[in-house]
Amino acid sequence: MSKPPVNIHKVYHAHVYFDQSTLAFATELCEQAGQKFGLKVGRVHQKNVGPHTRWSCQILFTFKDFEPFIPWLDANRDGLSVLVHGVTGDDLKDHTDYAYWLGEAVEVNLEGLK
Repeated sequence: MSKPPVNIHKVYHAHVYFDQSTLAFATELCEQAGQKFGLKVGRVHQKNVGPHTRWSCQILFTFKDFEPFIPWLDANRDGLSVLVHGVTGDDLKDHTDYAYWLGEAVEVNLEGLK
């Protein structure tokens, strides 16, 4: 079982994972997050980017956004897996020690982060 997100960092990324069948839903979810919480939403990648082994969209948020945003995201993700991690400047630790999951954990390719 994965660890639930905890608010211990200044800045975070949430990576919403999806595939062709959930593309429209994930796109709408990320757009809603940006509009509702005033968050910076990255591109909706229909390819694997960086250490992510599935299509994804990144949402950038801070510790101030954490308490309202994370419960909303968890309640509205409709089964999508979401990686939530701190942004500390240490990419390897961010994607391992500081990685939390909403839903099922997805494999992350750590090779480029070492």
